[in-house]
Formats: sequence, structure tokens, C-alpha cells
Amino acid sequence: MNTGCIAIFVTCSSLAEARRIVGSLLKKRLVACGNILSGAESRFRWAGKVDKAAEVVLMLKTLSKNFRSVEREVRRIHSYEVPEIIAFPIISGSRNYLRWIKESVS
Repeated sequence: MNTGCIAIFVTCSSLAEARRIVGSLLKKRLVACGNILSGAESRFRWAGKVDKAAEVVLMLKTLSKNFRSVEREVRRIHSYEVPEIIAFPIISGSRNYLRWIKESVS
């Protein structure tokens, strides 16, 4: 099933950064919702070595057609050189919730 909706995951360096990103995306009607999940521990390979960081995860809900605009806005605000911005299709969901996403974004 193609709902036309996606969930976008973004990791942020701080709660303040996450709030700035979600606030901007909501103001511009690019996302219907942004969940801010603090307390994530990330381990990753960067600059040839394994590293770790405390991060905040954003889970954004929007329409597939908005991905590039969301990506541009996140990159404009984000502090990372290579921010994680990945989208997953929402293949199914509550009809009312999916309708709300569609009605909440431009």
C-alpha cells in the first residue's frame, strides 16, 4: 500500500538543535509532527575511526513529496557536516492519522 506518507529520522547534537529544526519545519508546514527522543547513544565510524556521541533523535512525519524540502531545511540548520536524514515509507497506518498528516502539511 502506498500511503504517500513517510517518517524521516534525523539525529541531532543537542535538544536545542532538535527543537530548532522541528520548530522551523512545523512553521513552514513541511512536517505534520516531530517527535524528539533524547538520550540516544550513537556509535559510528567517522574519519577512519570508531566514535560515539550522545544524540537526540527526531522522528518526523510528512508526505513523500516534501522530502527534498525537509532535507534542505534540516541541512540549513544542522550542525553536523553530514547529518543523518533518512526516510522510511509509511506503508500502512490508522486512516485518521494518515489523513491528519496529509491535512497538516503543504
